[in-house]
Amino acid sequence: MGVALGRLVQWTAPGHGTRVLEKTPLNEAILKEIIMFAESFIYKHPQEAKYVFVEPLEWKTDLNPSAFESGYVVSATTVKSEESDENGQPLLFLSVPQIKVRSFGQLSCFLLIAKDTKLKEAQACIEGNRNPVAKILGLDYNTMKEESSILNILDKITKDNDTESEIKMKIAILLKQLDVNLLNHSLKCISLEIPLHPAAVKNDIELLKRFSGKGEQTVLESIKYTSDYEYPNGCRAPPWRQILGEICYVLVKPHDVETLCITCSEEGVFLNGGKTDDEEINYERKGVIYKDLVTCLKEKSAKFSENMSKQKTRFNEELQKEKNKPNETPKKEAPGALRKAIPGSDKTMLEKNQINFGKSNMIKRLEPSLNWKTTIDSKEVSIHEERHGGRVEKSAPSVSAGKAQLIRKSGEKVEEIVSESSSESEEDEEPPDHRQEANADLPSEYWQIQKLVKYLKGGNQTATVIALCSMKDFNLAQETCQLAIRDVGGLEVLINLLDTDEVKCKIGSLKILKEISHNPQIRRNIVDLGGLPIMVNILDSPHKSLKCLAAETIANVAKFRRARWAVRHHGGITKLVALLDCAQNSAEPAQSSLYDARDVEVARCGALALWSCSKSYANKEAIRKAGGIPLLARLLKTSHENMLIPVVGTLQECASEENYRAAIKAERIIENLVKNLNSENEQLQEHCAMAIYQCAEDEETRDLVRMHGGLKPLATLLNNTDNKERLAAVTGAIWKCSISKENVTKFREYKAIETLVGLLTDQPEEVLVNVVGALGECCQEYENRVIVRKCGGIQPLVNLLVGINQALLVNVTKAVGACAVEPENMMIIDRLDGVRLLWSLLKNPHPDVKASAAWALCPCIQNAKDAGEMVRSFVGGLELVVNLLKSDNKEVLASVCAAITNIAKDQENLAVITDHGVVPLLSKLANTNNDKLRRHLAEAISCCCMWGRNRVAFGENKAVAPLVRYLKSNDANVHRATAQALYQLSEDADNCITMHENGAVKLLLHMVGSPDQDLQEAAAGCISNIRRLALATEKARYT
Repeated sequence: MGVALGRLVQWTAPGHGTRVLEKTPLNEAILKEIIMFAESFIYKHPQEAKYVFVEPLEWKTDLNPSAFESGYVVSATTVKSEESDENGQPLLFLSVPQIKVRSFGQLSCFLLIAKDTKLKEAQACIEGNRNPVAKILGLDYNTMKEESSILNILDKITKDNDTESEIKMKIAILLKQLDVNLLNHSLKCISLEIPLHPAAVKNDIELLKRFSGKGEQTVLESIKYTSDYEYPNGCRAPPWRQILGEICYVLVKPHDVETLCITCSEEGVFLNGGKTDDEEINYERKGVIYKDLVTCLKEKSAKFSENMSKQKTRFNEELQKEKNKPNETPKKEAPGALRKAIPGSDKTMLEKNQINFGKSNMIKRLEPSLNWKTTIDSKEVSIHEERHGGRVEKSAPSVSAGKAQLIRKSGEKVEEIVSESSSESEEDEEPPDHRQEANADLPSEYWQIQKLVKYLKGGNQTATVIALCSMKDFNLAQETCQLAIRDVGGLEVLINLLDTDEVKCKIGSLKILKEISHNPQIRRNIVDLGGLPIMVNILDSPHKSLKCLAAETIANVAKFRRARWAVRHHGGITKLVALLDCAQNSAEPAQSSLYDARDVEVARCGALALWSCSKSYANKEAIRKAGGIPLLARLLKTSHENMLIPVVGTLQECASEENYRAAIKAERIIENLVKNLNSENEQLQEHCAMAIYQCAEDEETRDLVRMHGGLKPLATLLNNTDNKERLAAVTGAIWKCSISKENVTKFREYKAIETLVGLLTDQPEEVLVNVVGALGECCQEYENRVIVRKCGGIQPLVNLLVGINQALLVNVTKAVGACAVEPENMMIIDRLDGVRLLWSLLKNPHPDVKASAAWALCPCIQNAKDAGEMVRSFVGGLELVVNLLKSDNKEVLASVCAAITNIAKDQENLAVITDHGVVPLLSKLANTNNDKLRRHLAEAISCCCMWGRNRVAFGENKAVAPLVRYLKSNDANVHRATAQALYQLSEDADNCITMHENGAVKLLLHMVGSPDQDLQEAAAGCISNIRRLALATEKARYT
């Protein structure tokens, strides 16, 4: 069993955290064999089953004590077996969740008790006891490896000629036989597996591309690789994933399901965790492994399976043509090549990082091509956009490709955007990437830095300081230099120097770490090596230079979730907030000494680190609880621009939370944000505008921005369109401020509406969403609707209705609907086919877009010249609207009811929607507590009563009684709409009876005295109809 577990069982990749068994068919088969052996042991070998293990097998179990019955002493949290050893120790002891088993007999019984969970328990047992033979028989039998034989076992056992030794011998032989059985069984499983290779995967993907595209007959909408770069061995996966047998990753969009992110590996094809918001792939397998890509897609998409069966003959012909082409399979690199590339002096370091290059793990794995420099030639690689300090920077110009650039292409992981989940526990990450190949083509700096690292490792204090100074002279912003330090083990040395008492060494080390931590891979290496806790401790140092460097390095490292978690976990947030207090007197002009300048720098670095950390919800809360808001507010009054940028950046990140917005108002921060909008620094302007955008959800904040004169600089900044990030922030702030009518009036004075109309073309979507949102708010007023028309804004707005961005579509439909209130605007919208485009958006899969489109259709129908004919001209349009009444979304239902109210004003259209079953669908919605839906539903029912026997049908579908309850609402609009609906329904005698029975008369009597004339008339008319019926009934009784 020792050889099988050591050689064949497949464990998760080495890296951060405990390694566990992978969920593979081979592992499952091995576990089942072990379970069969252990379960039957008590019956086949009753004597040996009583043998007490040298050490108990221990693991964490999911079984509850209640599962154990006779033969055990059971309490609430513990279980003891009645069987015990010579010392009175129970052979099975469970203390939830830890279990200890000391004999095969108890192990057999335990598996029988486990029933359906025995496979999970067996896995936990193997993971918790990596060397079970040594625990069962003792350390003397730990040599039962592949060279073991029955003679070796006998030689060990017969040294002690007693009964226990004989039993040990029998158990050892049984375990050896189990080992052989596992090896044979595994060999059969492995022999049935036909590993995929890159050429076959590439052929499948290229064929599927030919059969993909728009249209119902294509097998897929699209299929594409996640990476454009192909290594010489045919793989597209990064080198550190190729070692695990992975070939490439593809994004597949079937016709009937969401986009699938699929991993193609030697073992087969499987779904991975997909792409995160920052375009990083979650490599963890989700679900089962399929033999090839087509089989996987058939299982995941019914439409793909259907269309593939139709195209099967053609697909097979194309596949045969591909097979017949002379195609040389990419040559695999020899395993030795990888080992050769690793200097012998780095062996210990690699063992630290737990990168296993053992030959047993390399048998079935593709080798990555490491000849990176020679295979790239002159291809240019663009640097990833990196989220830096809360804003997305422009991509740097493409640079000439070389070894370092290709490593960035293959190895750089875009930093993770924190999720707003309640937990920020450590996430699984990729194992570290490979070291650079020993290659004479590397630049001389690479080798010089490696020599300096050797001096750092072996030199005395003076040599260490000199080596650090010499290393700082290199261009550490160059990736080759950064990776040279890492590859030779320099990171470990630099981090160790931080733990010394020598200040000069700490300063030198932090200066280097600060520079090289801009590299995403090195950031992760620093966290893996435990560098963050040491840096957090340095924040308590009395030396201000050390504090600054440590905080700046933390700011660079804390760009991904696990690093931010580590800073908070080790108390870093509280210490960073304390740094902000160093500059408490810096705003006073009288104090301008060197010491005050250092205080300002300490506070600036603290704010910089908090900015990086504040992308996590938990860290935002920690900053608030540590008293960070008053300190940030104080720093906001300073005149130092380099201080203001991280301070405003931190506030901008935190302002997404309601608690922070309230605190920002309380600390009077808005005034300073408005003041800094007039700064000459574009980055500062951007972050101030973004902070206003976040805070202006609140009406009081919008008023404060106007009171402090913030609207004029926002309007002025609209004219500077070169910086798109700043323009997006400014238009966002204008959008939110435009929610208040007083602000809209100011924007009209500042000619901002004309400028916004000019921004409707040739702008990125981030800007367009905000521009259209602002126009949608401004066009609620007549004057602004006229301005938009005169400036030619209707056409670009209508043109945007054909987009796919959900947020943009929601805003543009609102803006078009607001413009359609004016008949002149409506004529232009109709001429541009805008109403048809709005109607087509009712088919959009996003509920927000459907609702917004339906609201926009209401003024279009009201103000169109021949609305009835226009609506009927849309083929299937009325049926589409009626079917939307089956939605579960309250906003969609309210908007569709409003649209039906306008549609039903035309008798022909009312007849059509009646035929489509509008009455029963409206009746089903009557039992709702949502006042917005109640109002528009009542209006729709009122209008639908005007056709045929719809009044009777509403009564038959039990819509009347729920409507009476609407009169108890606190909303006057609901009262008016409901009274009008009841008035129409009261034309039918049965409905009058239902209203009377449900107490409608008493409620309507109160509303007859309402100041709302429409409500008065409807209530009085309804009472009149009910009374008239009562009189007729009474007269009939006496005649």
